[in-house]
Amino acid sequence: MTRRPDESMTLLREVMERPLDPGYAAAAERRAQSPDGGTRRAAWVTVTVFLVAAAIGLVVTVAAVTLRAPQPAAAEARTLLETELADRERQADALGAEVDGLSDEVEALRSQTFDDQDPDVQAALLRDGVVSGSVAVEGGGLLLTLADASALAGAEIDTDSRVHDDDLQRVVNSLWYAGAEAISINGRRLTPLSAIRSAGQAILVDLQPVSSPYRITAVGDPTTMQTEFAKSPGASFILTLSSFGIQSSTTPQSSGLSVPADPSIQTFYAQPLDSNQDDADDTDADSTSTEPPTSDPESTP
Repeated sequence: MTRRPDESMTLLREVMERPLDPGYAAAAERRAQSPDGGTRRAAWVTVTVFLVAAAIGLVVTVAAVTLRAPQPAAAEARTLLETELADRERQADALGAEVDGLSDEVEALRSQTFDDQDPDVQAALLRDGVVSGSVAVEGGGLLLTLADASALAGAEIDTDSRVHDDDLQRVVNSLWYAGAEAISINGRRLTPLSAIRSAGQAILVDLQPVSSPYRITAVGDPTTMQTEFAKSPGASFILTLSSFGIQSSTTPQSSGLSVPADPSIQTFYAQPLDSNQDDADDTDADSTSTEPPTSDPESTP
């Protein structure tokens, strides 16, 4: 009597006796019968992948070249804008020079008038002009420079390594505290109406851009300013900026510093008096009667 196999052991026998799936065995047998078929298929797949990659690279290259190719209309518009910008800059420089010449002429006429009549008035006007920024100032003082940290080759300057608008504000306020009579940043005069602001990474002084290095010129007594500035918060703040790589220097000078006048300053309230109009107003005031009107006797009940 033959013993029937235990059906519960079928899976274990399959694993032990035939570990390779029949499909793999059939594929191996076909490769054995046709040894060049697998090689040809692998070569065909390789060639196909190479052709697809080459086609994609060609398409990307053509697209990049097409996008980077200068468009005639865009180039023409850019050239026109550059020409107009250069023209406006020349016009602004010419108008600025004209304003400086007229300011010097007005200052000379004013000095000539008040020196002959009332020197005290001329001295008061000069002091007011220095405070308001309407006159240029020359003399000794402090020359302070702040510059962004030097960038490494191929690297961008970190934000903390740049001079910011509030950095200039702190230093300028400390210079005012130290006794500065007039201050300018890169030739831009600071007045009581001046503003130091930022626009992106640019710093604006009265809406005019200034760039690193920032040359701060403060006219005043150099000895007093140097002593007071060393005790001010601005001096310790500059030391803090140096830890971020920002470069700074402070140089006292006994003379030779120059702070220009503010060409954009305007007089809002001072207006000349019209003497003829004043006399006419006085005459009208005298001719006006202040007595009450006389009542009509017949109208009295």
